[in-house]
Amino acid sequence: MEHNLKEFFDKTLKEVSLDCTVFGFHEGELKVLLLRWKGTDEWSLPGGHILLDESADDAANRILTQRTGLNDVYLQQFYTFGNVNRYVYHPEKELLQKLEVTFGKGFFEGIIFRRVVSIGYFALVEFAQVQPTPDWFTDECRWWSLADVPNLLFDHNEMIERALKALRQRTRNHPIGYNLLPEKFTMPELQRLYETILDRQFDRRNFQKLLMSYDILERLDEKRVGAANKSPYLYRFVKEKYEAAVLEGVSFSM
Repeated sequence: MEHNLKEFFDKTLKEVSLDCTVFGFHEGELKVLLLRWKGTDEWSLPGGHILLDESADDAANRILTQRTGLNDVYLQQFYTFGNVNRYVYHPEKELLQKLEVTFGKGFFEGIIFRRVVSIGYFALVEFAQVQPTPDWFTDECRWWSLADVPNLLFDHNEMIERALKALRQRTRNHPIGYNLLPEKFTMPELQRLYETILDRQFDRRNFQKLLMSYDILERLDEKRVGAANKSPYLYRFVKEKYEAAVLEGVSFSM
């Protein structure tokens, strides 16, 4: 493993990496995908290095496919993290000592523990379709509710905060939901998604009127059986119109 890992890093950019805040929506909550490093109780966002022959976007797509099992994930680059000291809650020396217990002394020398600038991406995925998969350095990959995220390695708590801010800004100017909801959903489920992201409550009638005015939704002749809201109708996004609205932008003002 050590030989293969160092061989891989020889083919990557040494001072630039990327990290991905992967958002999913489940049971009325926004979730984020985290990895637990081998032999520790420390967690981080998915990420990795960029190969010498690939773009940053291609690297982000490669890493997300490896961690989620999904292709064509919605990705947006939102910030560059370049502080001199990016070890916020867990000092570099302390983390290295923990990892050496599992990987052996000197394993990470010249590979990870140097100054690296990270490109931040956020991704939107459908929760039920993700197959969380750990990488070389980690034992576990799973979803966390945003409210329960612990003190993460490096500056990854700040990354989540900035990613959420970027997502909220995008929600005010572009339609949202195609990548986060199942193919068929109810209007209350779509409203709950918007309320969760923006941390606000909306009037039901006004919300429905505004979203329908975008002309990106199709109401189906189906209802959610057994739902609490008198079997509400199901909707789905009209993909072509949704994609056009993403390009042109919308105004979410309530």
